[in-house]
Amino acid sequence: MLTVDDDASARQSARGLVAAVPGFTSVGEVASGEEAIEALVELGPDLVLVDADMPGLNGYETSRRLVAARPRTTVVVVHAQDESPAAEALKAAGAATGIPKAALTPSALQGLWRDHGGG
Repeated sequence: MLTVDDDASARQSARGLVAAVPGFTSVGEVASGEEAIEALVELGPDLVLVDADMPGLNGYETSRRLVAARPRTTVVVVHAQDESPAAEALKAAGAATGIPKAALTPSALQGLWRDHGGG
């Protein structure tokens, strides 16, 4: 799994989340959409968690570019509780789904992968 978030504490939380889920491995963490595209090519993750609200390339544009570059990668947009994205925005971005950061738990991560990634 690759984590894309401009907030260092959010990346740290994602690292702990991945460590708590058997069978999941973090292949990397980056702080921007631009870095995510480079990391995607280099690391080839099956799953990418992308923060919706980042400076520069936001999470939706980042997702769109990630999916265009590697369609078999499952992209999930992670958002603040109060900014639930519209299904149309997620679909246009090529994201499998969106989830509030507060709801991202080990069981939720497993469910996302089972429902959208094929795990």
